[in-house]
Amino acid sequence: MSYIDGFVLAVPTANRETFRQHAETAGAVFKEYGALKVMECWGDDVPDGEVTSFPMAVKRKEDETVVFGWIVWPSRAVRDESMPKVMEDPRLQMDANPMPFDGKRMIFGGFSPIVEL
Repeated sequence: MSYIDGFVLAVPTANRETFRQHAETAGAVFKEYGALKVMECWGDDVPDGEVTSFPMAVKRKEDETVVFGWIVWPSRAVRDESMPKVMEDPRLQMDANPMPFDGKRMIFGGFSPIVEL
């Protein structure tokens, strides 16, 4: 069964195109190292919550948009073997492809699917 890396972050709305380019480069690297699919989704219907919400979780500011994404791997073993290579790839180093968002407010984790249809 596949393995999923999921993440939520806040991106300055003015950086949408810069983020898209960053994500496209990163996605190509992830796929080169074995990812099956990379999705980056720009929020357009992400309501504020009273107790919890995506905007609250990433401490979204007024001039930011919530981004939700995931990476599909064939297995956790492939992900675990590939991730160090991805993180060391020169195309993803800060001088080559700086993050157009505050990485400290990024929420991420790995997930084992329990339903896959």
